[in-house]
Amino acid sequence: MSEQQRGEKNRSSRPRIHPAEAADDRPVSVSARLGRLQFHESGKFRVLQFADIQDGPKVSSDTISLIEASLDATRPDVVIFTGNQIAGYDTAYADTFRKRRWSKSLIMPKDRRAVEHQAANLERTRELVRGTIAQFLRPLIDRRVPWAVTYGNHDFQCGLDNAELDAIYREFPGCLNPESTAASPDRSRAVPGSGLPDQRVYPCEPGTFALPVVDVDRTRTVIGLVLLDSGDYARSGGYGAPSGRGFEFLRRAPELIGEQSMLFQHLALPQYYDLLKEVPANAASAIQGYRAFDGRSYVLDDGKTLPGSYLGEGISCSDHDYGEFALLKENRGYFAVVAGHDHRNGFVGVHEGIMLVATPTCGFGSYGPVPEKRAARLFEFDIRHPHEPRTQLLEFGELVGKPKSNKAYAYGMTSVKPDSEGMDLLHKPGLWQWLTRLFRKSGSQDGAE
Repeated sequence: MSEQQRGEKNRSSRPRIHPAEAADDRPVSVSARLGRLQFHESGKFRVLQFADIQDGPKVSSDTISLIEASLDATRPDVVIFTGNQIAGYDTAYADTFRKRRWSKSLIMPKDRRAVEHQAANLERTRELVRGTIAQFLRPLIDRRVPWAVTYGNHDFQCGLDNAELDAIYREFPGCLNPESTAASPDRSRAVPGSGLPDQRVYPCEPGTFALPVVDVDRTRTVIGLVLLDSGDYARSGGYGAPSGRGFEFLRRAPELIGEQSMLFQHLALPQYYDLLKEVPANAASAIQGYRAFDGRSYVLDDGKTLPGSYLGEGISCSDHDYGEFALLKENRGYFAVVAGHDHRNGFVGVHEGIMLVATPTCGFGSYGPVPEKRAARLFEFDIRHPHEPRTQLLEFGELVGKPKSNKAYAYGMTSVKPDSEGMDLLHKPGLWQWLTRLFRKSGSQDGAE
């Protein structure tokens, strides 16, 4: 089969989802029409993930185009941003930049004039960040799609902590992030600005909360969507871990929601390496591991990952296993973990009964794969098997075409399977059966141990 024929075959198998009609002024999100996150009469529910916009005050027009095209193609119930929306290291924030959370800002106020100057710098940063957020949220606001955000290792570097960022996000329509003022998350609350008057949210801290999703009759919770601030940097070096409150919330969330959940966070877990296999450094497509995994080389394990998955860089997880994965397995409270952070990785697999998902950058403001492969990720849930979602990447090259700018810089894809993950996973039961077998096989291995 020629390259052209292969491309035509892949394009013909794209999702058969039609854009919203121009004359239809109702919310694009079905859940927004219904007032709560819930499954449709069709038995479906859709989540769209955007990872690592990671741009400065002027967001790339190509990033905005991808967001717009993804929304129109999929009509999601809710959008989740998994961190590093803000490139906190951008030179625009030089006066308030913090390399680490515990770092002091560049200007050390010593008198009233210095304090006033610093306050003015912070206010300028707030306005710049507010403008950035307004740009990438505009497509969602125009289409009335509700959304939620968590945070990564670069958002805070602009000089605003996650609580301040959370407050800015809540200024915009559709935001599901709750105010995190409760001493305990036991009592759910409404989020008036979300546009979902009947939606309940369990709060913890900025970037960490839970959203129950109910059935069409609103008689029971079917799944939970849990967002977690996975931390940023460790004082000992490398990446950090969720806070103590975050860990406790992960433990409590299954009880609060009453059903299994899909977890969205920024940083990948060390267990993502279990979806790879070690190879000699000179092996074809070999990728060097990161920090604690340095000195070893890896490729994707074909037996554990979906066709079309790719590995473009070492998985940048924390140096230590802080016990998050073990906690997720307790009481079978979670069925999947979804991460961003590694801009050039796009893969899906199953480890010990839990689906592990890596999503590449959707942004054009920093490094990543070639522009055509920058993508959003769609999850479609079916009420008949809600803990076993189907997923696919919605790539810029297929949805939009060629980028307008040359801002993005890319590294070549190195460990790529021959089939595109853009294949129509929503309508290919063979791939779904394959994933189900992985779940069952992983579960039986757990029992044997």
